[in-house]
Amino acid sequence: MRHYVMTVLLAATATTASANMAEQSHREQVAGIDLITYHTDVKDVVVILGALPAGDAMAEPANIAIPTLAGMMLDRGTKTLDKFAIADQLDNVGAEISYGVGTQSLEIHAKCLKKDLPLVIGLIAAELRTAAFPPQEFNKAKQQFIGALQASEQNTEARAQEAFGRAIFPVGHPNHPHTVTEYEAAAKSATLDQLKAFYAKYYGPAHLTLILAGDVTAPDAQAQIGKAFAGWTGGQDYLRPDKVAPPVTAHDVPVPLVDKPSVTMILGQPTGLRYKDPDALALRVGTAILGHGFTGRLMGTVRDKEGLTYNIGAGMAEDTLVDGSWDISASFAPTLLDKGIQSTRRELLNWWKDGITDQELAARKQGLIGGYLVGLSTTAGLASTILIDVQRGYDVNWLDGYPQAVNALTRDQVNAAIKKHVDPSAMVLIEAGSVPAAAH
Repeated sequence: MRHYVMTVLLAATATTASANMAEQSHREQVAGIDLITYHTDVKDVVVILGALPAGDAMAEPANIAIPTLAGMMLDRGTKTLDKFAIADQLDNVGAEISYGVGTQSLEIHAKCLKKDLPLVIGLIAAELRTAAFPPQEFNKAKQQFIGALQASEQNTEARAQEAFGRAIFPVGHPNHPHTVTEYEAAAKSATLDQLKAFYAKYYGPAHLTLILAGDVTAPDAQAQIGKAFAGWTGGQDYLRPDKVAPPVTAHDVPVPLVDKPSVTMILGQPTGLRYKDPDALALRVGTAILGHGFTGRLMGTVRDKEGLTYNIGAGMAEDTLVDGSWDISASFAPTLLDKGIQSTRRELLNWWKDGITDQELAARKQGLIGGYLVGLSTTAGLASTILIDVQRGYDVNWLDGYPQAVNALTRDQVNAAIKKHVDPSAMVLIEAGSVPAAAH
């Protein structure tokens, strides 16, 4: 009982300590962009994060590789600067700019000194607004993309995730992935005209979010963004389907890969929940008790007591913008695969039938809130949290609201969410590695 009281008190203290964080932020529409500025005590450094709806799910049917290739081309030259001139300007001041393409977003990452913010903002604007797409660089990007795809063909985790997404999300759902083979064929046949058409349609300030965090004030940020992006138009919203992915029927999907020392296993299903939906946070906390880190039940039993794996966990994913997934993932030696699956299913069923305890909930609250606050202790972590919160549909006040919401959860709420949204009898089992081609 004393341990339970102390964990609740610690969690409450953490919540109080984080209160009013959102008061340090300022949010404004500038040049059509959702600009959020967060001033911190860090000296001279500014972190820039952004997201633009131009991810893989937006690909036209004619060529699914185009969104990724477009993102890869942004730093390879603008209409006034080639890639070497861009690199020189960044290297001279120790600044960084990079881009990544996710399921629905083009992601923007940058870091610089306060004095160099005008330069970096100007370069980001030029790359987003006036990318030149040199043909020779396009051919290089295609080859690099193909090389990365070929490397992933024999990666058990990547192939398992691909098979899992295809099994639980129907065709047309933003989270339904294409295969590595499909991407490779598309990359080989991609044309600059296709890329330019995608760029013209999806790149623009509409639904672009930029976060500037660190040694920066809102007036300075607004002035720089307003100057660099003035007159830019266009852009599209994220994909938000009206219908969620339907429940699946239990079945096995083997993904045979030759001569692999381990098998990646995924056992899971669609949730029908977005991150912000009712029950989603309760289910997330309950899932963390089952399989988050070394204190989760799965690691404590399947790994530590039974010695069947070095890595096993449970989580929810792909639910920032649309309904997502729930799964347990693990890696087993081929000879231990059957025992590992049996043990995993047993722990899953016990968790589903019996629920969690008050003690487990109190401890997990403390861990989640503590980890959350540690993540906010760096400028990059703070900016990343703000960006994903906004994408999930929250305002910046959720910085303070998340610890409070976690602390308010009851055991009954968590157990009810588990029973309502998880069905151990209706899950897809993926096995990627040295497994037979027939169902296991």
